[in-house]
This record gives sequence, C-alpha cells and structure tokens, in this order.
Amino acid sequence: MRHIESGYIASDIVRSKGVLVAMPGNVVELRSKFKMIDKPWSPHIVAEFNGLHVKLAKAHGEFLWHTHEETDEVFLVHRGSVEIQMRNRPSAHLSAGDLFVVPAGLEHRPVADAECEILLIEPAETPNTGDAATATAEVWI
Repeated sequence: MRHIESGYIASDIVRSKGVLVAMPGNVVELRSKFKMIDKPWSPHIVAEFNGLHVKLAKAHGEFLWHTHEETDEVFLVHRGSVEIQMRNRPSAHLSAGDLFVVPAGLEHRPVADAECEILLIEPAETPNTGDAATATAEVWI
C-alpha cells in the first residue's frame, strides 16, 4: 500500500472523467487534503468506491436546509464539532470522531459555530444540496 499526500505516483493513478484519481488500496492523508480546502461548504472528493464518493468539507456557519430524497447521508467529524439540525427531530451534536447518518428524505442542515472538518459519504450522483440546480461543483483533490 502506498501513501499519497501532495502528489500521485504514476503507477497509482487512473483517469476518471478527465481527473487523476487515486486507485483503491492507497492511503489518502486526510490532514493534507483538508489543508487544500479554502471555502466552507464546498465538498471535495477524495475517494470513490462501489458508486459512492468520499468527500471532505470544511464547515463554518449554517448550510442551507435540504433533503436527499433517495439516499442517506453519512457525516463523520474529523476535527471540531457540528450540529445536524433536522425538521421535526432533535438535533444531532457531533464532535471529532462522531458519525451520524441522516436518513433519506429527512430535511436537515449542518451548522458549525467554528470551523469544522467533516467527511461525507454519498452516492456519486448526489448533489450536496439535494438539488442539482443549487449544488456546488465538487472537484477531486
């Protein structure tokens, strides 16, 4: 297994939709990937498996209320803390190391009082806002 930080080794990459992507079996160093993210609420893809994307995002402030009608959404806090507010349900308060699954069809919004680093797992075609018209572009890092 090879360790990937700031670059790729030629034998360890494939091209997916024109982007160089680490192959399964390689380690992705999350700390260095989070350092590449400047803007809050802009997910970046770091891995893909079984039709799912593993995304990293920095959270700060309130994201918009949204729903993923067809799929659950996994939140794992890497650093900091985030509150997942949900309509008609108590909020989930997550700290570093906590994981929470938002059920499909449940309107929710993440809120972070201070900068927080989160890992998300969703089907590859899932827009971050639940609506392709309002979603932010997601890039591989």
